Amino acid sequence: MTEFKNQLQLVSAIESNNEAVLKKLYQGNYPRVEAYILKNSGTMPQAKDIYQEAFLAVWQNIKKGAFQPQNESALQGYLFQIAKNKWTDFLRSASFKKTVHTDDFFSLTEETSGIEEATTKEAQLQQAMKAFTKLGKECKQLLSAFYFQHQSLREIAETFKIGEASARNKKYRCMQQLKEWANQEQ
Repeated sequence: MTEFKNQLQLVSAIESNNEAVLKKLYQGNYPRVEAYILKNSGTMPQAKDIYQEAFLAVWQNIKKGAFQPQNESALQGYLFQIAKNKWTDFLRSASFKKTVHTDDFFSLTEETSGIEEATTKEAQLQQAMKAFTKLGKECKQLLSAFYFQHQSLREIAETFKIGEASARNKKYRCMQQLKEWANQEQ
């Protein structure tokens, strides 16, 4: 029970922006996140960026009252889980997939047909990304949840507080709008 009280005191200190507590929490939990990211295709700068984003998210959630510790290591686990989720999102993102790794670089061929095909695909991707920015907030969230976060239509329906059939229809309409705008970009 003493440990749990310490968690409540820790949350209270964070709410009041206690600099010493924030610094200790930041420095004490970084090595675990860094090790996780380095083991999962990451670099030191990426680990630092992800950790900083996660730390800020935890701080903001505590300030909003959106986090209450349930056990003696709740805050540390919460911080690690947010960092882990942010890293997973990054790995699934288009920017990571566009990165050319050195192993892949040496296996590339110089055939012109392959280069032309890649150029065409890149142009199509650019058109799609430009069209995606024109979508409304709800369509962006829905398509991102489905295609990038790999959520099921049932999960999306719960998030948007609509029926599963409505989520399917909304996804279809959003995709049609995206295709229309992408075709206009040509």
